[in-house]
Amino acid sequence: MVSTVRVFRKSSPNGKVTAYLSRRDFVDHISHTSPVDGVVVVDHDYLRGRRVFARVAVTFRHGREEDEVMGLHFSKEFELVNVEVVAGGKDVSPEVDLLKQKLGPGARPFCLSLPGPAPASVTLDPGQQGTAKMLGVTYELVVYVGEAPEQRPSLRNSVVFPIRKVQRPPPSTPRRPRLIVAKTFTLSPGKLTMEIDLDRDLYYHGQVVEAHISVSNASKKTVKYVVLQVLQHVELTITNTFFSRVVASVENHEGCPVTPDSRYARTVHLTPMPLNTLGVALEGHVKDQDVCLASSTMSGAHGSDNDALGIIVSYSLRVKLNCGAIGGELTADLPFKLMHADPDVEGRAADQKAISVDDDILIEEFRSVRRGRSLIDELDD
Repeated sequence: MVSTVRVFRKSSPNGKVTAYLSRRDFVDHISHTSPVDGVVVVDHDYLRGRRVFARVAVTFRHGREEDEVMGLHFSKEFELVNVEVVAGGKDVSPEVDLLKQKLGPGARPFCLSLPGPAPASVTLDPGQQGTAKMLGVTYELVVYVGEAPEQRPSLRNSVVFPIRKVQRPPPSTPRRPRLIVAKTFTLSPGKLTMEIDLDRDLYYHGQVVEAHISVSNASKKTVKYVVLQVLQHVELTITNTFFSRVVASVENHEGCPVTPDSRYARTVHLTPMPLNTLGVALEGHVKDQDVCLASSTMSGAHGSDNDALGIIVSYSLRVKLNCGAIGGELTADLPFKLMHADPDVEGRAADQKAISVDDDILIEEFRSVRRGRSLIDELDD
């Protein structure tokens, strides 16, 4: 059976270097990370003793470029890998091996493995302020011709690919998060008890968060209404900054007020969405049609959440019981995870083994900014 393999192509400004990328985004499956692989073709007469290199760097921008004055910089760049690309490279994916055979003996395959602690790609919504360069963690693959790997790539003879590193959840047993909190009041007997229950601890983007709220009012106070919010918590490790943004909110007056010696039970549905709020962490660019909230950050198999780098994202459901100006509020936060679904790995491996030299290759010109579908091609159906 003949199938179609899609790859992305981009050439250097002088047209002497052409690189082909098998996928735009690279997945961290927690236990392992898919490599950055592709093929580069260089005009033989243009080399003249020089070598071909492939470099992956990550940039963390935490401030606007327009505000960089008097030598002040709001970005940090780290080079993760820089290797020489030689002919006859091995340990490449079936797609790259097929592309190498199609392009001929001049094709040089490359396969770059990113380190496990490398942060996931996350962008921050600049709001109405706007900025020339996107805030957040961005990756860049550069294929260039030079004398040595320490040589700075020239824009004239280099190919630059903006790429992304995204996380997918590992296989796990689902559980139901549950939290019980209580509040007593000064000079008032009894207490107010609230129980929060979620139907699962991991939600996928676009799914509805189903929250079960149960309130037992054994106090002399009255609960006027209930507020439910989904909060996105963002931590910028390089600047030690932490903030939260509301990505879903519901104010429920049904069944209220909850008078003394009465009970309240409701199931409320919320859908986390990338609201137009300054500082919301996103996966993709604001103008992309499929832009979504950044996924929850998960640590590697041998690490902890405290070891995570870049921008750490987490989510929680916050429930507030409003008891008036004198009674105050009873507030509780129940954490959960929000991520993309990981497709069947075994099915994908079977598809890769079925690739043969008779398959077709669909070459698509690489565009740095996507205004349509921008999820990884590795997860295409």
